[in-house]
Amino acid sequence: MRDLFDRIIENKGPLGKWAAQAEGYFVFPKLEGPISNRMKFQGREVVTWSINDYLGMANLPEIKKVDGDAALEHGAAYPMGARMMSGHTEFHEILENQLAEFVGKQAAYLLNFGYQGIMSAIDALVSKDDIIVYDVDSHACIIDGVRLHVGKRFTFKHNDIESLEKNLERATRMAEQTGGGILVISEGVFGMRGEQGKLKEIVALKEKYNFRLLVDDAHGFGTLGATGAGAGEEQGIQDDIDVYFATFAKSMAGIGAFLAADREIIDYLKYNMRSQMFAKSLPMIYVKGALKRLEMLKTRPELKNKLWENVNMLQNGLRDRGFDIGTTSSCVTPVYLNGSIPEAMALVKDLRENHGIFCSIVVYPVIPKGLILLRMIPTATHTAEDIEETLEAFSTIRERLQNGTYKRLSAAVAAAMGE
Repeated sequence: MRDLFDRIIENKGPLGKWAAQAEGYFVFPKLEGPISNRMKFQGREVVTWSINDYLGMANLPEIKKVDGDAALEHGAAYPMGARMMSGHTEFHEILENQLAEFVGKQAAYLLNFGYQGIMSAIDALVSKDDIIVYDVDSHACIIDGVRLHVGKRFTFKHNDIESLEKNLERATRMAEQTGGGILVISEGVFGMRGEQGKLKEIVALKEKYNFRLLVDDAHGFGTLGATGAGAGEEQGIQDDIDVYFATFAKSMAGIGAFLAADREIIDYLKYNMRSQMFAKSLPMIYVKGALKRLEMLKTRPELKNKLWENVNMLQNGLRDRGFDIGTTSSCVTPVYLNGSIPEAMALVKDLRENHGIFCSIVVYPVIPKGLILLRMIPTATHTAEDIEETLEAFSTIRERLQNGTYKRLSAAVAAAMGE
């Protein structure tokens, strides 16, 4: 019998094998200074395109005051314990009621973290007899939630309604045998590609198939729709989303998340979601902070307007220069280039060191081999100058990628890794 750790030592995984070359720079980088359009990286000022502070709320004085006042009044611990036992307050209820009203649902349930929250929601919503049908490009938190399911599950091709219908047919036949139901899961906005989920088309299938729809709208909440209520509002089908999920970690620049649905469903989740029943309640700092952020989301439409002004300026500029940004229909701005992982490292280092541009790099296994994805998150704090500098820098790095400069620079790294 081998030692459990032998495999871990021998095979560090597709990302972990790059740790010696990447850690501290390409992964686990340390951005310093106030959260903003420009921050410090290794002592240099860089234009930051990797911060999910869509509406620029993180450093607004009125928000920081509420955060600070809550910390002084309550400390970091209050309330102690899980909501069901000793961690429940009227402010948690107030926030839940306001969130439900904002997204047009009967009730909402506050979650202490988004990732574990939606995992636990999926686990609670389905039994062994039920079938899950979900988009193959769903976020890792959804995939991990589906893994908890002991019943059957099917994936459909990304945003492919024909594929969804084929899998609904399979799921329907199986549900008739098991006596269970069907849960379809999609995202409001897919965080890598920036595409909105085809929620309107999915909802239209409800006339033919009996299923319930769960939508993860982490990137749509606060950025899409007339009021900022998300992708469902944007597509005119918010009422047809059976369980709506969003996080505070994007537009609201905070910690926490929530589920919204009919009151009977929320009541069930409150008493059956293990991640909330057995975990500490969301601290008051974040609850009162979220209340203020939600108030500003509702009363400061100029924040979302400025965000979209910057989104359009950046995305139109990239398209005009011939860059492939896929079919994004949200703020998320992917730039696709062809190249190896070592070339991607050389390219990103050039962007940061010589052009002062910091954006996230995504490579295999998240995307197919041979592709480099530079994922950009425009915010309301970016300026026209930031965008113009970035467009110029991207034109330069594309030329160097195409003429082999990065291949030569990355040869030593590739050799060291046996690539």
